[in-house]
Amino acid sequence: MNPSTAFARVVVDELIRAGVCEAVLAPGSRSAPLALALAAADREGRLRLHVRIDERTAGFLALGLIRGSGLPVPIVTTSGTAVVNLHPAVLEASHSGLPLIVLSADRPLELRGSGASQTTDQLKVFGSAVRLFHEFGAPAKQLGQVAYWRSQVARAVSVAVGIRTLDPGPVQLNCPLVEPLVPTDDDQWPEPLEGRSTGPWTSVRGAAAAQPSSVSPGLKTVVVAGDGASQDARLAAEAGRWPLFAEPSSRARIGPSVISTYRLLLQATSLGEEIERVLVFGHPTLSRPISRLLARPEVELLVVAPTGLWPDAGRQANSVVSRVEVTGADRTDWLNRWQHADQLARPAIDKVLSTGLTGPAVAEIVGEAVGADGRLVVAASNPVRDLDLASVVPVRTVANRGLAGIDGTLSTAVGAALATAGATYALVGDLAFLHDTNGLVIGPDEPCPDLRIVVVNDNGGGIFSTLEPGDSSYADHFERVFGTPHNVNLAHLCAASNIPYLLAESNQDLRAALSRTVTGIDVVEVRVDRSAHRALRAVLHGAVSELELHGGN
Repeated sequence: MNPSTAFARVVVDELIRAGVCEAVLAPGSRSAPLALALAAADREGRLRLHVRIDERTAGFLALGLIRGSGLPVPIVTTSGTAVVNLHPAVLEASHSGLPLIVLSADRPLELRGSGASQTTDQLKVFGSAVRLFHEFGAPAKQLGQVAYWRSQVARAVSVAVGIRTLDPGPVQLNCPLVEPLVPTDDDQWPEPLEGRSTGPWTSVRGAAAAQPSSVSPGLKTVVVAGDGASQDARLAAEAGRWPLFAEPSSRARIGPSVISTYRLLLQATSLGEEIERVLVFGHPTLSRPISRLLARPEVELLVVAPTGLWPDAGRQANSVVSRVEVTGADRTDWLNRWQHADQLARPAIDKVLSTGLTGPAVAEIVGEAVGADGRLVVAASNPVRDLDLASVVPVRTVANRGLAGIDGTLSTAVGAALATAGATYALVGDLAFLHDTNGLVIGPDEPCPDLRIVVVNDNGGGIFSTLEPGDSSYADHFERVFGTPHNVNLAHLCAASNIPYLLAESNQDLRAALSRTVTGIDVVEVRVDRSAHRALRAVLHGAVSELELHGGN
């Protein structure tokens, strides 16, 4: 057996022993040994392989599989620019704490700096974004190789999932492979290739869990649940009888403490000025009112972060703890006042959203269609903010909020859907859709999910109209450098990928479109007026402001 084939078979086998169930591959020549080993494992039913022609799409597909399953996913590329195309996904994995395992095939060391085709310096190409980098030595037919390969794979997987560090994230294993790159007739190897009979080569146990820190009532407290916060945020809010401000992708937006209109209440009423303490879970990234709240020096800020890193963009955290134990409930009317304001604000917001086809109205309808327990993938920019205003936000909402980019959203949705039983929905803007149309290029032999993609098409960068550049004083240059109209016919684009397409021209049309059974991938387009975004935000703000003027709080 040639060294590259032996290496690939051992590495793939050890990944499976370490818990890998899904793998992603982008085609290439130098990565052929790993590709053939993965294909064989897929054929044997040991894992499920997904092949994509675009490395950036493949990277975000892997992230979607991780978000859907919670398990580590390896991605294999050939050498050269193929590896660098994974950088956006690696950065998102790093900031979101997702166990992405990059297996980057490489030319042998002696070819670096020689001008050889597809040869560049791949050592630590992702910089500090990876939790571990290791370059294997070129495989050789000698004793000791199997233990080296297997132990290093076991170490990489344990680091990726954060077993010892409690800080999961991407890792890179750079794999210089020597020719021949395909199996040869000789099956001889100087030592057994098999792994241990009990499972992974090295069984890694987790670090001891930290003792929880006590939090007692007494201050006017709110709980902020950012991206990936989990149910711990909800449990803390309910135990303390505190208002819960939960972003759509927090996985905590459920229960009696949830204040669904928190963003507008913080902006348009005086309730937020009374806040004395904030418990932060997850990674808050969504709204400026929350950012301003977390930056107030007079507010006591307690960050609950089980990993080695913690969010504190305003540099005002008083303390950082791994876990909290709420020792008593607030018996004042603090939570009741927020709930009362929320109950008054909700009908006012819903009345505004019912008047026409707008981004927030679409998000509201999508949230209702998916249901509280459904799976929804939502894009950055306007869609996730629109969803934040919805009365129903699925608990299983997924968003790439590590860096809050629009990169790879369709691929993430495909991955999440493949890892989820039942139908998955995606809510995206037109630019996020166009940015990742390669995510819809799925070969005829590849697993295909049940996924409905709702595209809110405002023909450009709609979010900028709600920010500072959208002010009328910048109108001379806004449309070209911020609005970025594209005039793309999405129906024709879908047709090119053989994706069923439907245009919804009213709220009623959209509800009807979403009521259909989801089979395979389809796209529903909703066209909205980008020029109305700024005015709509003002109307929503005004509707909530009026509540306080009439004693709503």
